[in-house]
Amino acid sequence: MALPNRSFGGRGRFVPRREAEHRINHFIRVPQVRLVGDNVEVGVYSVQDAMRIAQQQQLDLVEISPNADPPVCKVVDYNKFLYDKKKKEKEMKAKSKAAEVKEIRFTPGTDDHDFDFKAKHAENFLKDGNKVKAYVQFKGRAIMFKERGELVLLKFAERLAEFGQPEGLPKLEGKRMLMVIAPKGQKKKAAAAKEA
Repeated sequence: MALPNRSFGGRGRFVPRREAEHRINHFIRVPQVRLVGDNVEVGVYSVQDAMRIAQQQQLDLVEISPNADPPVCKVVDYNKFLYDKKKKEKEMKAKSKAAEVKEIRFTPGTDDHDFDFKAKHAENFLKDGNKVKAYVQFKGRAIMFKERGELVLLKFAERLAEFGQPEGLPKLEGKRMLMVIAPKGQKKKAAAAKEA
């Protein structure tokens, strides 16, 4: 005799049966529900009447708020409902993704080729929504040329002006001079995309 919430998997192992995310149709076992949805008169119905309304529209009765009094049910295509819910969750997760801080290191004597190479990387980081922490590392007596480091960072910020803007002027911390560049106008771009 099989246990109620389990089924046999391969090789004699018990595999727990996945519980449904929501109670739907005949699994809703309460006397009354508050009914919502498109093409439905919102109100409190007996569960049988709510089921009948869902069946007439060839849709499912889905319990969306089981802890309400009475529980709230929606007349909807359950598969589409799950798809939309997962899509929203995915979008929320993408929006809440924390921006990383990417580091780019220079020396006071960084040549043009190296500078261009690092600037291209920084452009990509900013396009992806990450901040860029650029710093010039001074070794030994190179600290005497801190103006060179400042020039490198200001030139770097100017080069990236289209993609980001500095959060402040270059500042010296120990043997490093650094500047943080934040991505520019992500919200504006998103708003423009919605309008288009």
